[in-house]
Amino acid sequence: MEYVIYRHIGELSELNNGWVKELNLISWSDREPVYDIRTWNEDHTKYGKGITITSKQMTVLKELLSEITVF
Repeated sequence: MEYVIYRHIGELSELNNGWVKELNLISWSDREPVYDIRTWNEDHTKYGKGITITSKQMTVLKELLSEITVF
């Protein structure tokens, strides 16, 4: 599958195998860019399962997260 990472937003964690869970703004197969959380190898040539979130969904998620206390 073709993809373009438009913006690396940040790393969430590193796994024992050296892969990193990241939040990126990415386009899959020439589609509209989406926010994407998944694991990547060091040079971004391989990736694990993840989730994609549209800009509208990210706005809602950001609002929901601002209302909770992280424990």
